[in-house]
Amino acid sequence: MTSFKPTRRTLIKTGTAAAALATFGPTLLRQAAAQDADLAPYKSAKIDWQQVSGETITVAVIPASYFENLITLAPQFKALTGIDVRFEKIPPAQIRQKSVIDLTSKTGTYATHAADPMYYALYAANKWVEPLDTYLKDKSLTDEAWFKLDDIIPAWRSANGIDGKLYGMPYDGEVTIQVYRKDLYDAKGLKPADTLEAYMSNAAALNTPNDRVWGAALRGVAGAGQNMYIYPSIFREFGGDWMKGGKLTVNGPEAEAALAWYVDIMKKYAPTAAANWNWPDIADAFSQGTVASYIDAHSSASVINNPEKSKVIGKVAYARWPKGPSGKRTTSIWNWGFPINSALPEKKRKATWLFIQWAASAETQARTAHRFGGPTKRSGVNRTSVWKDPDYIKLMNGFGENFVEATMGALQDDTDVDWRPRVPQWPAIGDTMATAIQSALSGQATIKAALDDAQRRIEPMMRG
Repeated sequence: MTSFKPTRRTLIKTGTAAAALATFGPTLLRQAAAQDADLAPYKSAKIDWQQVSGETITVAVIPASYFENLITLAPQFKALTGIDVRFEKIPPAQIRQKSVIDLTSKTGTYATHAADPMYYALYAANKWVEPLDTYLKDKSLTDEAWFKLDDIIPAWRSANGIDGKLYGMPYDGEVTIQVYRKDLYDAKGLKPADTLEAYMSNAAALNTPNDRVWGAALRGVAGAGQNMYIYPSIFREFGGDWMKGGKLTVNGPEAEAALAWYVDIMKKYAPTAAANWNWPDIADAFSQGTVASYIDAHSSASVINNPEKSKVIGKVAYARWPKGPSGKRTTSIWNWGFPINSALPEKKRKATWLFIQWAASAETQARTAHRFGGPTKRSGVNRTSVWKDPDYIKLMNGFGENFVEATMGALQDDTDVDWRPRVPQWPAIGDTMATAIQSALSGQATIKAALDDAQRRIEPMMRG
């Protein structure tokens, strides 16, 4: 056995280390134990989270609370994987354009970005992003039993798929529901509308502009994600088929009836200014008590329940989208998803997938929602299991009567993956349709003329 004779230097060093351990040891041990506890749910997955440690990736997101919550947890992801994530916040109006420029140039600036599901047809046609099936089926990268893909809201997965392949993993999403003032409805003996016809009737009954209360409001401002967020649902509920006979069709009797209903309710029962309103404007007006009902994203509930601004807290209730003449309910099934940039080298693609898997996992979804320590809680979590968690349900029902039931009912039963025409030419088509809708609403064109003109403009786009 080799004997150990400590020198003066080793005694000093050992003594210093012992003193440091005596002073800071308990704190360091507690921090290490806390970190182990934080990471334990992730480490139960049968994959090597550290397999590409040392990589750095850039993720583009919008400046929204649901992404801010995720950014707060990024140090946990670094500790788990050894991967550095640099977040770049880009406003919603610019993130689509900047992402497309990056994908087109193949510079690989953004490993992933908050992607609009309507863009996946364009991305997939040009092979700008990776099919995620490859990563989901690779046992070295994904523990399927741990990740539980089927637990992610099916409607949002469908929206992010093209030809049966998933191109973007949903992180946070929304669905369109009916929001109404229960006190006003009760006072008039009204019920939430089950049909578009009843919705119009309720709006008429509650419309009293002289008292500064208007019956309803829908998005009026022109844009592929503005008035073209609402009109497509109405079009489908009137029996419209975007790809009639295999040809993209935006005019015809069903389209005219749908646009007539939209123009009618906006002109008769919405504030005049609503012609230029997006969802925050509608939610603000509702929260100030000047709108009796609106149909829009369920996530707007956080705005109308802001205790610092809202005058209607405790008076709000929710219901599913009213049925159209076709007997269908058709909600938006929109979400922010994360794709993988195909221009990345292999190690960065793996690092990106590990980030996506971490962000979309049930554990991270819960940590950024009802278990988040900060003031903002998410209402767009991507997991069915979280929506069934009693703590999450309790938090969400604070938004008003029937919030969880209406939202989950819409997500499960009122979906239509072809809610909007999912073609690579969508960005230009969406803008063209948005202009047509606005011209009809403003009276610059008749409904038929506006739709026929849109059809003429769109046909050359489809020919390439």
